[in-house]
Amino acid sequence: MKSKHVSIRDVAKHAGVSIATVSRVFNKTSFVSEELVEKVLTSARELGYHPNRVAQSLRKGQTKTIGFLIPDIVNPFFSSMVKGAEDFLKSLGYIILLCSSSGDREKENELLATFYSRKIDGLIAITLEENNPLIDSAISKKIPTILMDNIVNRPTISCVASDNYGGIKKLMNYLIETGHRSFVFLSGDPIIHSAKERLKAFKDTVEGRNDLNFEIVFGEYTYESGVEMVKKLKHIPDAVVCGNDMIAFGAMVELERRGFRIPQDVSVTGFDDILFSRMSRPPLTTVRQDAYLMGRVGAELLISAINEEIKNDVVLLETTLEIRGSTRERK
Repeated sequence: MKSKHVSIRDVAKHAGVSIATVSRVFNKTSFVSEELVEKVLTSARELGYHPNRVAQSLRKGQTKTIGFLIPDIVNPFFSSMVKGAEDFLKSLGYIILLCSSSGDREKENELLATFYSRKIDGLIAITLEENNPLIDSAISKKIPTILMDNIVNRPTISCVASDNYGGIKKLMNYLIETGHRSFVFLSGDPIIHSAKERLKAFKDTVEGRNDLNFEIVFGEYTYESGVEMVKKLKHIPDAVVCGNDMIAFGAMVELERRGFRIPQDVSVTGFDDILFSRMSRPPLTTVRQDAYLMGRVGAELLISAINEEIKNDVVLLETTLEIRGSTRERK
């Protein structure tokens, strides 16, 4: 039996439950046993009932829209993060309004104004700086906000990040154990939380050791920056340690253009383990952080914040070392 005008009353009657129970199942306003949830959803499917999300949102003063601000839509790492959040939010009837700032502070502020004008229920943001004004802006407007790939100390902001410091420490220990003694670190802008943590881990590993030589070059988290930073090098070390995979791809292209073989002449490493890292030639040794999981965890925290179940929280996700063909033992 299917009808274009099936009502919540029809679903309740078909399932043998009260109208209030059906409402709680679809609005998720209070606990309903798994048995009753399944009974209501089965009846809704059989009758062809679809809840009116617009009406629900108006009654609650919600738009069921989440703003998601990323710095670079080209980088697959951020795409995976958005996918993780979207898969979870979609299951709860939310949609994502996705915008990319392209690393531009003014554009970032313009996009925030757009989010606010759309009356978003919550914000997930990857900020360019640890103390970005957008954080204070979101707090002042009382918009539930989750910061991704960043950690800040704010009483109403939750954060999700990977263990950037620990990831680089694992990588550097591996390189040293396999006989690498000279290094160049191609860093992202250290104003960014992840870049600062990765740089600190690199410096903590090599500084003060007389048996190691190192150089640090600063750039951006982009393929083009990887190319340009390698062009600045006067000497090629045992290992070029890159702040992320995009930098590493650019570095590999420029090194090979200059006649260096990877890994026979120089090892190259990245950070993120985006999809292309396994497809490059040679495949890239890198630190894996689970962008999809990061996005999902951020979305879960945001829903908790929207439901006023948490005020602030910090989740630090583990990283793993993925050893592939861009590095070799030099002993």
